[in-house]
Formats: sequence, structure tokens, C-alpha cells
Amino acid sequence: MGYGELIIRSYDAQKDRVRVEDLERRCEVGPAERAFLFTDTLGDPICRIRNSPIYKMLVAELDSQLVGVIQGSIKLVTIHKPAMDLARVGYILGLRVAPLYRRRGIGSSLVMKLEEWFIANDVDYAYMATEKDNEASFKLFVEKLSYVKFRTPAILVNPVSNRMSRISSNFELTKLKIEEAEALYLKFTSSTDFFPNDIGCILRNKLSLGTWVAYPRGQSWCHSESNGGVPSSWAMLSVWNSGELFKLRLGNATLSCLTYTKSSRLIEKLVPCLKLPVIPDFFHPFGFYFIYGVHREGPLSGKLVRTLCRFVHSMASKSKDCKVIVTEVGGSDTLRNHIPHWKLLSCPEDLWCIKALKNEERNSLHELTKTPPAKALFVDPREV
Repeated sequence: MGYGELIIRSYDAQKDRVRVEDLERRCEVGPAERAFLFTDTLGDPICRIRNSPIYKMLVAELDSQLVGVIQGSIKLVTIHKPAMDLARVGYILGLRVAPLYRRRGIGSSLVMKLEEWFIANDVDYAYMATEKDNEASFKLFVEKLSYVKFRTPAILVNPVSNRMSRISSNFELTKLKIEEAEALYLKFTSSTDFFPNDIGCILRNKLSLGTWVAYPRGQSWCHSESNGGVPSSWAMLSVWNSGELFKLRLGNATLSCLTYTKSSRLIEKLVPCLKLPVIPDFFHPFGFYFIYGVHREGPLSGKLVRTLCRFVHSMASKSKDCKVIVTEVGGSDTLRNHIPHWKLLSCPEDLWCIKALKNEERNSLHELTKTPPAKALFVDPREV
């Protein structure tokens, strides 16, 4: 059976929205042998890139059928190659190919077309993220399209329960003004890999719920541009409400998972004093908070990070549909030891791959990927 010509073009909301949403519903996110996530974009298929400085969605058509989509965004970030420098990077996400049209080169055609758009916009590097055990994605990007392994961050997921998290009375928590948060990030984290040059835009976005600092009680928080003093130990983080953009729903769950979820919730209602771990209802659409920009200093900073995470949990428990709190940290960053998470739900080793799009950057890419990665990594909430 023959097929017509594959057409790849820019997304047209009026013409493509319904068809793209239908494709999203038919495409699982995650390895097929495990439970996977379905996404609900709430009527806006480009919601995941809309908050980026520059973005684009491409669609693929074959015989008048919409058979694939891909999204990309562009920004300026810090990259060590090996010296610290700014680079223009293009992020690839949301690659979907209709199940009946896979293994026909549609995915690779979409990626290459998006790379052409990156090059036309003077992008130095293209990069993407996938699950470490996603064999199909690894073969496409690494074996076929010459991307190379770059970072292996950990995705930490903590379910939200109705129980209020206890906040230690030994610590103070303060919500920062946006200007103060921006100044702190620029001063203490601007040398972190993939730190975005437009951090102020992220903090001012309506989806960013705020930035908080924690420090020992009895000490004062008086950091400003004119007074750079900070307590002996302190920590900070920001929170992004991803659930306002899109919802998730769990699919392909095992019977044992379904049984445990229902029974644990029943036990919590009947015998709350047991305080057994409860898995939220992931089988109906739910939202999540994303913690970003976590930074800590001082001997008590680990406890301060945990205190801030408990505060975020309490905040999330008051939200109607926030079922999990997610954050992502560098693979070798000891920060993960202080962020509450469930191993059952978390991914200890995600995979970031990168590719130089300019000839002059290819040598530096070799240095970049061979140099031991810095512990800290800034994950942009707009790309979750």
C-alpha cells in the first residue's frame, strides 16, 4: 500500500487544535511496559511552550491525516563549555506520532524540520529530555540524529495528602518580593548550568506562585542590593503551578496499584491515626506544582530545604486538584537527600541529550559532554 507525500508545516490553531488534542489522547507518555501518563492540554495544545520567549509547533500530515506533532522553544542560558558562557539553546519536546504511523521516519522528519527552525534563529545547541529506558527515543535522537548524552538529572515526585505538614518552629519562612528573588538568583545561581537569562520573566509569570526563603529563627533576613548580608544558613525555592497549563492522568496501571490506591485511601478515612502512606487518585485528571530554583547555603541548609518543601506541601494540600509536587535536580546533587519524595513515583535518572547546530560549537560540545557535570542544574519550569 502506497502513501502520499509527508507534509510538515506550522501549527494552525483554527485548523489543527481539535486534531492535535485527539492525537495527544491517543499517545501515551512513558515506556509502554509501565504505567504511563495521558495529558490534557485544556484546549490549548501549545500550552507547554506558550510561556517561552520564542516557540513553535510543527504538525505532520499524511494523506490529509494529522499523524505527528513536535514543539520547540528557544532561550538564552548559561552553559559551561568548559568555561562559563551564554548560549542560545533550542529545547525539543512534545514529539508525538500516531500509533498506526510509527517507524516510518515521521518522528525524525519532524525533529530535523524543527532543527532547521532552530538554525534559522541562530541556536547554538538543541537538546531534549527523555526517560533513560525509552529505547525508541534513544535510538531516534542518539543513534540516528547524532545527539549525545549530556546530563542525567533526577525527577523527584512527592504525592500530596490532606495531612498538614509540620513546619519546624526553629526556622523562619519569608516570601520574597519578585525583585529581591531575581537579585538573589542572579547573584547565587547565574553560573548554574542552564540558568535562563530571562529569570525575571519566569518569576513575574502568573504561573509562578512565589519565591520563599527559610533561615534559622533569631536571625534576620536583610538581603538587598545595597546590603548583601544573608543568615549563616539559608535556602530558597520557587513554585510553578503547572496544573494551570495542563492536567495529567495515569493509564495502564496494574490491578495491584489500583487496589492499593483505593484501599490506602479507605484506611486513611477509617483509621487516620495509622498514618499509612496514601497514593492520591491519579486515575482522573490532576494538576501538580513544580519546585524550581532550589538553592541552599550553610550547615543547616539541608533541613531548611526540607522545611520549605513541607511548606509547599501544605500549600498544595489546599489546592483542589494538585496531587503531586515535582522537582528536578542534578544527577549527582546531594540536594535530592533533602527533598521529600517517593521512590515509587520518582525517576532517579532522567536523560538529557544535546547536539551542536553550528560547526564552531562542535569542538566545545565534545568538551562539554566529557567534562564531569556540575552538581547543580537549573530546570526551567516552562519546559516541564
